[in-house]
Amino acid sequence: MAKKQMTEDEKFLFLDKDFINSPVAQADWAAKKLVWVPSEKNGFEAASIKEEHGEEVLVELADNAKKMTVNKDDIQRMNPPKFSKVEDMAELTHLNEASVLHNLRERYFSGLIYTYSGLFCVVVNPYKMLPIYSEKIIEMYKGKKRHEVPPHIYSITDNAYRNMMQNREDQSILCTGESGAGKTENTKKVIQYLAMVASSHKGKKDTQQSGAGLLYGELEKQLLQANPILEAFGNAKTIKNDNSSRFGKFIRINFDVTGYIVGANIETYLLEKSRCIRQAKTERAFHIFYYMVAGAKDKLREDLLLEPWNKYRFLLEGHVQITGNQDDDMYDETMEAMSIMGLTDEERTDILKVVSSVLQLGNIEFKKERNQEQATMPDNTAAQKVCHLQGINVIDFTKAILTPRIKVGREVVQKAQTKEQADFAVEALAKAMYERLFRWILGRVNKALDKTKRQGASFLGILDIAGFEIFEDNSFEQLCINYTNEKLQQLFNHTMFILEQEEYQREGIEWNFIDFGLDLQPCIELIERPNNPPGILALLDEECWFPKATDVSFVEKLVNTHSNQPKFSKPKQLKDKTEFSVQHYAGKVDYNARAWLTKNMDPLNDNVTALLTNSSNPFMAELWRDSDRVVGLDTIAKMTDSGPSASKTKKGMFRTVGQLYKESLAKLMTTLHNTQPNFVRCIIPNHEKRAGKLDANLVLEQLRCNGVLEGIRICRQGFPNRIVFQEFRQRYEILAAGAIPKGFMDGKQACCVMMKTLDLDTNLYRIGQSKIFFRTGVLAQLEEERDMKITVIIIAFQSQARGFLARKAFAKRQQQLTAMRVIQRNCAAYLKLRNWQWWRLFTKVKPLLQVTRQEEEMSLKEEELKRIKESSQRFETELKDISLKHSQLVEERNQLQEQLQAETELYAEAEEMRVRLATKKQELEEILHEMEARLEEEEDRSILLQEEKKKMQQQIQDLEEHLEEEEDARQKLQLEKVTCEGKIKKLEDDILVMDDQNNKLQKERKQLEERVADLSSNLAEEEEKSKNLTKLKNKHESMISELEVRLKKEEKNRQELDKAKRKLEAESNDLQEQIADLQAQIADLKAQLAKKEEELQNALARLEDEMAQKNNALKKIRELEGHISDLQDDLDSERAARNKAEKMKRDLGEELEALKSELEDTLDTTAAQQELRAKREQEVTVLKRAMEEESRNHEAQVQEMRQKHTQAVEELTEQLEQSKRVKSTLEKAKQALEKETSELHIEIRSLNTSKQDVEHKKKKLEGQLGELQSRFNEGERQKAELTDRVSKITIELEGVTNLLNEAEGKNIKLNKDVASLTTQVHDTQELLAEETRQKLQFSTKLRQMEDDRNSLQEQLEEETEAKRNVERHVSTLNIQLSDFKKKLEEMSGNVEMLEENKKKLQRDLEASNTQYEEKAAAYDKMEKTKNRLQQELEDVLMDLDSQRQVVSNLEKKQKKFDQMLAEEKSISSKYADERDRAEAEAREKETKALSLARALEEAQDGREELERVNKALKAEMEDLVSSKDDVGKNVHELEKSKRGLEAQVEEMKTQLEELEDELQAAEDAKLRLEVNMQAMKAQFERDLQGRDEQGEDKKRQLVKQVRELETELEDERKQKASMAAAKKKMEGDLKDLEDQIETSNKGRDEAIKQLRKLQAQMKDYQRELDDARAAREEVLSTAKESERKAKSLEAELMQLQEDLAAAERGKKQAEAERDELADELSSNTSGKSALADEKRRLEAKIAQLEEELEEEQSNMEIVNDRLRKSTQQVDQLTNELQSERSTSQKNESARQQMERQNKDLKAKLQEMENQVKSKFKSSISALEAKVAQLEEQLEQENRDKQNTAKAMRQKDKKLKDLMIQVEDERKQAEQYKDQSDKATSRVKQLKRQLEESEEESQRITAARRKLQRELEEATEANDAMSREVNSLKSKLRGNPEPSQ
Repeated sequence: MAKKQMTEDEKFLFLDKDFINSPVAQADWAAKKLVWVPSEKNGFEAASIKEEHGEEVLVELADNAKKMTVNKDDIQRMNPPKFSKVEDMAELTHLNEASVLHNLRERYFSGLIYTYSGLFCVVVNPYKMLPIYSEKIIEMYKGKKRHEVPPHIYSITDNAYRNMMQNREDQSILCTGESGAGKTENTKKVIQYLAMVASSHKGKKDTQQSGAGLLYGELEKQLLQANPILEAFGNAKTIKNDNSSRFGKFIRINFDVTGYIVGANIETYLLEKSRCIRQAKTERAFHIFYYMVAGAKDKLREDLLLEPWNKYRFLLEGHVQITGNQDDDMYDETMEAMSIMGLTDEERTDILKVVSSVLQLGNIEFKKERNQEQATMPDNTAAQKVCHLQGINVIDFTKAILTPRIKVGREVVQKAQTKEQADFAVEALAKAMYERLFRWILGRVNKALDKTKRQGASFLGILDIAGFEIFEDNSFEQLCINYTNEKLQQLFNHTMFILEQEEYQREGIEWNFIDFGLDLQPCIELIERPNNPPGILALLDEECWFPKATDVSFVEKLVNTHSNQPKFSKPKQLKDKTEFSVQHYAGKVDYNARAWLTKNMDPLNDNVTALLTNSSNPFMAELWRDSDRVVGLDTIAKMTDSGPSASKTKKGMFRTVGQLYKESLAKLMTTLHNTQPNFVRCIIPNHEKRAGKLDANLVLEQLRCNGVLEGIRICRQGFPNRIVFQEFRQRYEILAAGAIPKGFMDGKQACCVMMKTLDLDTNLYRIGQSKIFFRTGVLAQLEEERDMKITVIIIAFQSQARGFLARKAFAKRQQQLTAMRVIQRNCAAYLKLRNWQWWRLFTKVKPLLQVTRQEEEMSLKEEELKRIKESSQRFETELKDISLKHSQLVEERNQLQEQLQAETELYAEAEEMRVRLATKKQELEEILHEMEARLEEEEDRSILLQEEKKKMQQQIQDLEEHLEEEEDARQKLQLEKVTCEGKIKKLEDDILVMDDQNNKLQKERKQLEERVADLSSNLAEEEEKSKNLTKLKNKHESMISELEVRLKKEEKNRQELDKAKRKLEAESNDLQEQIADLQAQIADLKAQLAKKEEELQNALARLEDEMAQKNNALKKIRELEGHISDLQDDLDSERAARNKAEKMKRDLGEELEALKSELEDTLDTTAAQQELRAKREQEVTVLKRAMEEESRNHEAQVQEMRQKHTQAVEELTEQLEQSKRVKSTLEKAKQALEKETSELHIEIRSLNTSKQDVEHKKKKLEGQLGELQSRFNEGERQKAELTDRVSKITIELEGVTNLLNEAEGKNIKLNKDVASLTTQVHDTQELLAEETRQKLQFSTKLRQMEDDRNSLQEQLEEETEAKRNVERHVSTLNIQLSDFKKKLEEMSGNVEMLEENKKKLQRDLEASNTQYEEKAAAYDKMEKTKNRLQQELEDVLMDLDSQRQVVSNLEKKQKKFDQMLAEEKSISSKYADERDRAEAEAREKETKALSLARALEEAQDGREELERVNKALKAEMEDLVSSKDDVGKNVHELEKSKRGLEAQVEEMKTQLEELEDELQAAEDAKLRLEVNMQAMKAQFERDLQGRDEQGEDKKRQLVKQVRELETELEDERKQKASMAAAKKKMEGDLKDLEDQIETSNKGRDEAIKQLRKLQAQMKDYQRELDDARAAREEVLSTAKESERKAKSLEAELMQLQEDLAAAERGKKQAEAERDELADELSSNTSGKSALADEKRRLEAKIAQLEEELEEEQSNMEIVNDRLRKSTQQVDQLTNELQSERSTSQKNESARQQMERQNKDLKAKLQEMENQVKSKFKSSISALEAKVAQLEEQLEQENRDKQNTAKAMRQKDKKLKDLMIQVEDERKQAEQYKDQSDKATSRVKQLKRQLEESEEESQRITAARRKLQRELEEATEANDAMSREVNSLKSKLRGNPEPSQ
């Protein structure tokens, strides 16, 4: 029947279980011992084992009966047929590659493409359309759990959606796989399902069909239409796939609290932009190129300058038509999708222009010149098309490509490009242009999807990214993809580990947990580690900065840094020098690093990008907005230069592709870690795109790459097979038949008993709380045993049955024989009697004897007939009555059933509504509490705002006073100027001194490092000696056989300690790496904090909306609660009626059965009765038909009732919506009334303010003065920054002039004059160049300011229409302001000079301070290095101590065995002597280390003395600085001071040598101290033992005291029991009193109801308060924004004025210098004809400078005009600010009125509460008296307890003192342990060779374990064989028994 009911779509989902449950297949599997054998064609083939020869097995293939020998290791076990086509492969008892492949293959050939594998959902591409994505299927999967429905992508998405809704946890679905595996199709299905299930418009179909049909599902439609746009621009045809997405994407769909889609966001990764340049022969570029060429029509085609596809060079290689898709139709679809997404026609044409220009770039051709390598462009038609489309100049474009300008040092040079360079530049430009277009489109799509105002509560992310792949040539992009898959696999392993751990913890299973995510950490660190050692990406970034770096040097550096890394290797057969290998989780991948540096930097021609930023097309300018981050040609040129400085000039200006991808991946992984992931793995079955074909090897490779087999590996470590207790008992109870007793037994107990009788190893299973868990293969073994048991039972059953049948046949034969004998005997007797006369007479007379009795019998039968007729008539009448009653009862029953069904449905709906309302009620109550708390906080805020207002008024007064103080400050500044100049000179001297000290410290550091190197070499020698000693020891141990056993035990312990040590070291390294990761995470968290703050603000807005919703919900709750109570009453009445009807039905049923039994007894007698019976049966059939008709009518009535019910529900919902609308209209009317009232208030206040305006004008002007002063101060600060720049330039000029003065003493006066002139000209040129740069920067800023100004003007124009009256008032204030400004400008003229001087001095001070801090930092670094060296020395000493302890332990052991062997004594003495020597050498080195430390300290003292000397020399340095003119004389004095310093240095060296001698003496003293220390340690250990003994005695005494206290406690407990009885009596009295309190509480409830009414009024007032506050906050925010804009405008205006002044000064200086140069040159022309050329050059440069100055002056005039306009705007803004402040004051007054009303209401509330309290006081006083008595009794008990507690505390104190002593001793012991741990950490470096040997031993042990496992498997197989042999023997023994 099940087969007939399965529809076509269900065939591709549900499994046909006939084959699984067939006993034939089960018997075939058990009999043949089927296994899997490897095959080249099919991956694995089924075979049966025939013979076993050691490690080889003879196997017969199941398909062709071919025999072959296979190694045992290559065989894989086959699962029983029970597990065939299993939906979750984790349930397979044999988890291996063959069984996974077989299961996938069987399901695929059955049309089942979805299969679970633990957490994975594996999808195999069917290459055909399946009917499993319809709306019917969506409805089938909606709201179902994973195990309730077959595997499907809908099940994954639905479970993710439900988990998100229930747990409020963000979800993610990760789709990975090869190209063509179906990732994008599955992501589409996910989005389709979510759009159907979570659509925000699905409940409004009826209301929106008329009038608002276009708005239906707009967001969902846009979400679905985003995919075609991204596919058009990001997908292409490849060899494997016709619609392959060449980028990864993460689609984030946001949902609100109710589960509706609110918005979405899409992020992309690794767009394959090289595809737009070149493709393979059978592949295509991105779809949009072909769509555009085929679909653009007429005018658009002319605007885009389109040509046929064969004329484009970029498309010639790859124009292949896709079957089933027409490019022009697809073009229309993409355009329609763009219009749905909200893209305008202009934007669409701009996008297509960019696409067309990319194609035109490919048509630009370059050629070489004949005798040069320079490239030329003979035909520039393509370039003209490109420039026309991009809106740039053709000549500039050709110059930028052929001869771009490159900055070399400080000069800009035009460099000619070769043909290859030009081609590369054009291709790079095309790629970058397409990538930027793709990013822009993505941004617009995201903007369209995020435009809804509803806030998202949680999200569901879908990751569609390329899976792990291994190609022949793997490049940089493949490394990035494999790196992401490593991270995703780590995420899967981690989540699987967590789920397994939760399952095991839930079931209470003991298991050593392994975090499998750590297995992939070494490979991930190899790729992403930033330092120590740097990973592949970090080394690639580092190599990008080095000059003359190549791909080969990068690979060499990789090999050098990661040669010891196990995951990194160099290929054995190198095809290229740029190859290296990485061992990923899926296999080893060979990468080729060719062109990785250029790919990582992604360079572009910055000249072309600069042109594109200034394009006339605004769309292009927006695309190239961030062109300053581009890697330009100058960086590429510097890569080829040799100078190291060239590489550092641009460092930090741009970010590499690797860095950006690493950051985006880190963000993705953080979001995925914060979600609950769901994994989907897509698999491509074949490369031929054929349906129904599966390439086994291809699928196996993908299973490895996708991590499915990795997941199976993790499953194998644990207990993957798990069965519920009942199922296990039901299936396998046959194996332990006699173990479980009869009667009830718990499932867990039964399973425990069964496992004991089965004698399974405890390691193979675990028993949980509800399930039993098995390791892999155990269930298959149990299945085999079960099959064997069943075969034995069936054989026994068959033998019993055959024996029974044989015995039955034998008995029948015996009876036949006896019957034949009887017949024969009777025949013989008849033959004897037939001729006898008496016999004849007997036969004739015998029938005549019964004739007399016939009449009597006839009369009796007639009487019986009469009785029967009467009874039948009676029965007929009774039957009619009963049938009538029955029909009536049936009708009543049907009616009751209909009512019951309707009521049950109503009840179920009511219960659901009640549950929902209860949950909503709880949520709303929580929100209520939160809002009440928030109300209190806002009231506190209002108080704070009033206080701030007062503070602001005080600040205005303070600012007025500050003006007066600044006038006094001017005079002080002049005095400070003089003092600051003196300080600057002193600081410069200090800097020189610090430089000298720094050099000395560096020399000392080098000396220390050399000494450390010597120490390390000495240590190595000592290690070699220790190795020789161990060798001697081993020789002696080999001679002593008895000692070897004990020594081996000790060595084992030592190895365990070493292993523990290594683990600790690995953990420390991991912790360090985690610290680095945490630092990176901290930076991410900071960014997240900012986002969270934004989300907080959004949440506050959301809370206000929810308050309104809460009130509506409360009203609905009350109405629904009343409705529910009515429904419950109706239900109770109907239940009672139903119970009565059921009783009646039972009685009638019993009567019917009795009548039927009587009828059957009577009907069997006569034929007439049989006829009556037939008639009655016909009547019964008629009645049945009538019953069926009535049931049909009843069902129709039920359906009508349901329809009526649904209509009623819909009417109610419509009424609800109407009520909502009415409410909204009422609220609007209320708001309008409130607005009118507010306007009236405003008019009244405006009348009042008009009176007070005259009084407040003065105060306002004073406030404006304060604001202007603050703005003036900001302008002065900005001036100071510009003056700092000028001061720096002047300092550089002074340095140059000093150098020139030194040169003047050596050269002739004329040469001096010329040199000084030239240097001054160069300096002025540099100054002018810097000024021009600053001007360019200012011009860009000005443009930005103009844009801002234009936007502000637009806003102002809109506002001016409403505020013309205000402007008149503002104009009068502006006149007054202008007067004040004039005064301020007069004041500022005087202040500026003083402030400039002050700022110069401050900047000089800051510069000197920074230099001083840098020197101090260098000094700190030196001290840190010194400390590090000291720590290393201490660590070395600790290592030596640990070695000493080891040797001492060996000595003790040798002393124990001295009695047994005399030879051992001599050996031990030799060891002791050698050990003493080593210790002596170690002590000598320790003393050397101490001497070095002391020498360092003395060197520091010497440094301090030098500092003192330097301070004395400062005065001399000041004299030197002051005397700038007399340089020659000062040089001699400096040389003298230098000689004096050198003499002092020599003296210091002699002192150092003396100090070293003293250190050696101190080292000898240290040796003596160490000997004393050892003696002290021995005494300390003895004291410790004594203290331990004392502590144990004290513990015993304390234990006795504790026991005594326990007896006392028991006595107290008895007393408490008696008190508890008395307490119960008191409780009875209390209950009586509580009854009285209840009566009083009723009155209290009435008072509370009144309170609630008042609270509702309070809430209404609070809402009005909130609205007023929100309005006030909006006004304040707008005021603040306008103030900020005004301040920024004024600040920039002041900057521009200062720049003008500085430029004019520079101009004047340049003119003066020009005049001087002209005079000097005219005087020197007679003797210097060579200098004439230089003069001309200088004059030309001066002319250029003059022209530039004139241009700047014109620019500055424009700036001044803009300044005036901006000042006018500022004035307007200030006036608007004042008006807005007045409105805020009005709002505050309204708020105060509301607060007064609140206070009045609170007073009324208090009065009501006092009245209620007075009623209850009398009743409460009596209760309080009784409670007081009870409390007195309790206090007495508490006193007794306190006395006992005091005694306990005293004893606890004693205990604590003892414990403190013990802990102190433990701490000392732990200190010694810490020292030993440090020593072990150092031993690691000294014993690398030992570790390698141990690793080899571990490998051997691993191999040994493998062999043991194989042995165990062989033993298991042997056991199985033995069982089978035993079973066969038992069969053979059992067969002869039935034959006997």
